[in-house]
Amino acid sequence: MNAPTDISMKTDDVLRVELAVFRREHRDLDEAIRAMQTTGTADQITLQRLKKKKLRLKDKIAMIEDRLLPDIIA
Repeated sequence: MNAPTDISMKTDDVLRVELAVFRREHRDLDEAIRAMQTTGTADQITLQRLKKKKLRLKDKIAMIEDRLLPDIIA
């Protein structure tokens, strides 16, 4: 099944579901990074990789939010 990756091709309902999934994944990564830093169990490469993934998710979240909640100048 080839789901469209272009945000403009997705319905608002699909985007809301993806937004919830991405937000949860972002929180999970944040918790994992914090736990690794606290316990000192991760090497710098692993932490760097997780942080980059977290930033990519943040960008996806921002794009979806912009699409669902456009700026309205009153």
